[in-house]
Amino acid sequence: MIKPIIMAGGFGTRLWPLSRQLFPKQFLALDGERSLLQTTIKRLNNIPHQSPTIICNEQHRFVVAEQLRTSEALDANILLEPKAKNTAPALALAAFDALQRGDDPILLVLASDHMIKKETSFLSAVEKAKTLAEKEKLVTFGVIPTKAETGFGYIKLGHAVADGFNVEQFVEKPDLETAKLYFNSKQYYWNSGMFMFKASVYLNELETFRPDIFEVCKAAFETQKSDIDFYRYDNDIFESCPDESIDYAVMENTKAAVVVPLDAQWSDVGSWSSLWDIEAKDDHGNVCKGDVLALNTKNSLISSNDRLVATIGLDDVVIVDTKDALLVSKRSEVQQVKNIVAELNVQGRKEAEINRKVYRPWGKYDCIDAGERFQVKRITVKPGAKLSLQMHHHRAEHWVVVKGTAKVTKDDEEILLTENQSTYIPVGSVHALENPGLVNLELIEVQSGSYLGEDDIVRYQDEYGRA
Repeated sequence: MIKPIIMAGGFGTRLWPLSRQLFPKQFLALDGERSLLQTTIKRLNNIPHQSPTIICNEQHRFVVAEQLRTSEALDANILLEPKAKNTAPALALAAFDALQRGDDPILLVLASDHMIKKETSFLSAVEKAKTLAEKEKLVTFGVIPTKAETGFGYIKLGHAVADGFNVEQFVEKPDLETAKLYFNSKQYYWNSGMFMFKASVYLNELETFRPDIFEVCKAAFETQKSDIDFYRYDNDIFESCPDESIDYAVMENTKAAVVVPLDAQWSDVGSWSSLWDIEAKDDHGNVCKGDVLALNTKNSLISSNDRLVATIGLDDVVIVDTKDALLVSKRSEVQQVKNIVAELNVQGRKEAEINRKVYRPWGKYDCIDAGERFQVKRITVKPGAKLSLQMHHHRAEHWVVVKGTAKVTKDDEEILLTENQSTYIPVGSVHALENPGLVNLELIEVQSGSYLGEDDIVRYQDEYGRA
């Protein structure tokens, strides 16, 4: 039986400003109503499989859990990496976990942030890979190139075997001239970063070629503990693990590596330009998302997430407008977006880390306005959800309910508020907010005080393990 392993730990800086550190591209709906993670899970519907395992980090755990819930993938396991150590250690934890849960399943390793337009072709490739994995091969999926691409690593094909090829060599991202040679030779595939192999085979090869990684991951796995919907591992043990990809640790060393061709309109959505490449375009070569009016504009990607964006006389540009940041770039230069993010981090600016709209396990909030000594938020609390029992040292809060019912705890007092009712939370008051109703609770929160940072929270009780 196939067990999907979905890696969801990336930060997606090249799709800034839509993608942020705390809400990266795998959680964004770039091609419809579902996020890339949710689409990856849905793609499994036509494959007989065990419950999937999601690997993510501490910061994204509640976003992952919520997106699984809305995808009705409630049987999924969520493994939390104590620290990002690349794919080889992460997959070792997943392989140990899979073996502990039953027999020796075939792991289908997928990234959470890829697009695949031709899903029937993907399913066909998975069937071919499964046959090879059953013969104890380590299978990688090689994307048949459509152009000379410098943004991907490549796989050089060896001798044909069954429905694939032996891997002769993995090569790094090439310069343009080398990429043209690879493309014209027809002997190289793009390295998709997707794999298929038995859990035991991967661990045996990892132990053979990188026993240091194997031993640390084995020791860390033995500390596995369940925490609500998540599985955790000892931080100190995992911290000592080398940072290494599966390509370097195993695939470049093993004699059992084979590549299965994938011709499925695949994209790793590694930049705004790659999104433009695969999306449907209008008669002028434009990809327009949201409220866009494009006059005499061609070959461009224009994305509006909150308001009208109008363009005149542009060619080969990318425009991405969000509530708190605007990106304008030549389409050929969008790989430099990561440098913008790096500079924002150097300057300590919040636009690199967080969107104006922030998702929490209990719902979300949107920072409507802020100034010296005040901040205004629109807060949405899901039915039955509750914020932690907490206190602030430096700020007071005013709450006005605009929809639903709020159950408010304020020191020793407990009150119910409905639409158009309000309450005041003084500095130092121990308080909590809960939605006892069946519809979303929406309220406006006005904060005032000498310090308004999110770290001015002392939690006493919390349903989500944050106290």
